Amino acid sequence: MTTPTEQAEQQTEAQKSSRIAEFMKASMQQLFAAAALIAVYIFFFFAAPGFSGATVLPDILMKTAAIGVLALGATFVIATAGIDLSVGTGMTLCAVMAGIFLSTDHMGLPFGVGLLLTIGVGLLLGFVNGANVAILGIPPFIATLAMMMAASGLALILSGASSIKIQSEAYYAISNGVIIPGLKNAALVFLALTILAAVLLSKTLVGRYALAIGSNEEATRLSGINVRKWLIIIYMVAGFFTACGAILYSSRFGFAQPAEGLGLELQAIAAVVIGGTSLAGGRANIIGTMIGALLMNTLTTGLQMMGVAQQWQLVVTGVVVLLAVYADNVRRSRQAAA
Repeated sequence: MTTPTEQAEQQTEAQKSSRIAEFMKASMQQLFAAAALIAVYIFFFFAAPGFSGATVLPDILMKTAAIGVLALGATFVIATAGIDLSVGTGMTLCAVMAGIFLSTDHMGLPFGVGLLLTIGVGLLLGFVNGANVAILGIPPFIATLAMMMAASGLALILSGASSIKIQSEAYYAISNGVIIPGLKNAALVFLALTILAAVLLSKTLVGRYALAIGSNEEATRLSGINVRKWLIIIYMVAGFFTACGAILYSSRFGFAQPAEGLGLELQAIAAVVIGGTSLAGGRANIIGTMIGALLMNTLTTGLQMMGVAQQWQLVVTGVVVLLAVYADNVRRSRQAAA
């Protein structure tokens, strides 16, 4: 017969073993995604004319930044077994509002104030999404689909259906400035936000509760956690990253285009899934999301340089996403059988 002390030690050892197993699974997912990225890059390095040029990799990092940041926010929502279809048009609306806040033809606010208000718009979008899901009980797919359409319409209305030029060198430098020679600031901002997202997911209650809700929402509720409150917070976190993605996207070109954004949500979700985050919830991987976003843009850039028609690029991307979802299903089936 074991003593209480021995039982406690056994439970501690079991918890350690469980954490080690989860860490190994996450590491294997990251290694698999990283290996796929390296293989795709090497393939295009030799197969695509001009892909080996010195400017290609910085260009891929530049293109990946905005979509990658959107994917970081989507990772938190998908970890709860939800979905956010509004990140693309939400990004567009935030970019339009940045133009309205900062453009001298509109409000012409100070640079810092304009950025904070733009992030505030993203947080508001996340709050509305979260409230619709958590309080009104609307399924995430429908709630964020409605927001996707509403944000697209508002962007067109507020901008007068025309682009807004942002006459601010400081704003333009957010993406195009150079602190490290040969590397645009957009890549550094993406890296910094990836680190922030990783800390939020692994070291804070936001990440822990997102994974808990995705694993078993009812059990999480019965354990005394205010699921409604935390769902709203999680969607607001996604809104924060949506606003940051909007700032990166619009500062890259120096203007806000209200007709863009539709379809970017699919690229962001694809990056999340390729990176190893489960659509069933309960498992998320921030580093994997970053790698998934890089893989998507490397694939697109390589296919473009090979002269592959855009419609076939979409086919290839769709196949990659399908394989990623299939791999996720296989992993879950094996875990259930174990």
